[in-house]
Amino acid sequence: MAKVYAAMSADIIHNGHINIIREGAKYGDVMIGLLTDEAIASYKRLPMLSYKEREAIFKEIKGVSEVVPQTTLDYTENILKYKPDYIIHGDDWRNGVQKNIRAKIIETLASYGGKLIEIPYTNDVNCTALERNTRELLNTPDNRRAKLRRLLELKPYINIMEASNGLSGLIVENTKYENEDQGVSREFDGMWVSSLCDSSFKGKPDIELVDLTSRLNTIEEILEVTTKPIILDGDTGGKTEHFAYNVRTLERLGVSAIIIEDKTGLKQNSLFGTDAKQVLDDPHEFAKKIKAGKVAQLTREFLIFARIEALIAGYGIDEAIMRAKIYIEEGGADGIMIHSKEKDGSEIKEFLRRFREYSRDIPVILVPTSYNQFTEEELCEWGANIIIHANHMLRSAYPAMLKTAQSVLEHHRSLEASKDYCISIKDVLELIPGTKQ
Repeated sequence: MAKVYAAMSADIIHNGHINIIREGAKYGDVMIGLLTDEAIASYKRLPMLSYKEREAIFKEIKGVSEVVPQTTLDYTENILKYKPDYIIHGDDWRNGVQKNIRAKIIETLASYGGKLIEIPYTNDVNCTALERNTRELLNTPDNRRAKLRRLLELKPYINIMEASNGLSGLIVENTKYENEDQGVSREFDGMWVSSLCDSSFKGKPDIELVDLTSRLNTIEEILEVTTKPIILDGDTGGKTEHFAYNVRTLERLGVSAIIIEDKTGLKQNSLFGTDAKQVLDDPHEFAKKIKAGKVAQLTREFLIFARIEALIAGYGIDEAIMRAKIYIEEGGADGIMIHSKEKDGSEIKEFLRRFREYSRDIPVILVPTSYNQFTEEELCEWGANIIIHANHMLRSAYPAMLKTAQSVLEHHRSLEASKDYCISIKDVLELIPGTKQ
């Protein structure tokens, strides 16, 4: 029998997949090249089912003779390894981000006489709607909380965007970037609920004035309309005794992680640096706070990260490295956030170099607000695992709202503002689930 190869991710198996298998079986034995979790996570959000779960399902489908892992979006390695007589795919990939993959497959098949079979795309399947509805149904606190740890295991780095309310959460949830020529498709991996942004949207100073109850309301607002993992900016974590209880509250909600900073006294925003008095907590006392949270948590998936402010306070890299070791070894911190307001990124790069001599595996978080000339890929090469874009939704919203208000005052009407600064109300309504009729 001839060998027919079909590559699939197939988180949700529908009649389009069955149709490809059925058509492929007319030409020979159908081998499914099943994309691994790592391959899927490289171009879109985490698969809902693990590779083993998806593999078990495909092995039970009539017409499938074999299931093999495909570790990248590029078929070349598997084509050359298995030398299928045919590759079968829907004809929808002639345009869009997969067109370059298609061209490469045709070239690789030609090298040994293989052929490409394309069948009409199954138009009655709305994969986007199926996936969205399924994700919402499976979006339990347990499933959601576990996503961040799973992402850390699958991806070289994770990109996180600030979300401060339900609307900005929906933007982070749904925004995608696609480049057809480069075959690139990207989206954010998760959300950062920032103390600074939460306070600013409420018109309050960033001094831990907004209490946890208010912040939990913001978190629940975002959780209700999104599915991606959330990392919470926990400021100093408050009193040790309170922190332990707060960890369990966040676990129950489905939050994936909290980051607390090693400062004490009235909080001053880190971006002030040494222009404001930054008082660091005793590292051993701070480690006790982390430890209390780790002891209190009920699940393995919840993560507690220690944010080191030594560079912000002007104490240098030796102090930062010393604190990192204490927080990990005494406190059991799951990872480190290292913060800096220096624009050239040199002290962050040096910290990462030295920290990676201490540990190759412990996650490190960066917030490159001050040194944002470096790409995520460059920061990953330095040794970063999580990169947070911490306040850009807030900072972009404010000038747009200010210009709108000024325009209405200047022109005595909203026509100019609507034309220059506003999207249509129809676009807003379509963004909100359940609004469009």
